Amino acid sequence: MITVRICQHQSCRKKGAAKVIQAFRSLAPAEVTIEPSSCLGQCGNGVMVLVLPDQIWYDRVRPEEVGAIVDRHLIRGEPIRAMLYRKFHPTQI
Repeated sequence: MITVRICQHQSCRKKGAAKVIQAFRSLAPAEVTIEPSSCLGQCGNGVMVLVLPDQIWYDRVRPEEVGAIVDRHLIRGEPIRAMLYRKFHPTQI
């Protein structure tokens, strides 16, 4: 089962985390669990999105980018290289 956690803590919230989680909830397939998260420990790089169990991190996610993550990663299983959080994914997958 795929779970997507979206940080809803202070700095992510200021950067539009509520709209990002709203976009995931409206676009993700029913079998994907969308969860608001407390701080993911990457303040200043948000909105942070963590896809489990893949352990794939996306940073600076904007609501208009959610459709691409849903289509390519959640549906087709292909993480979007250009959007990966470089701290945890320093080389392309």
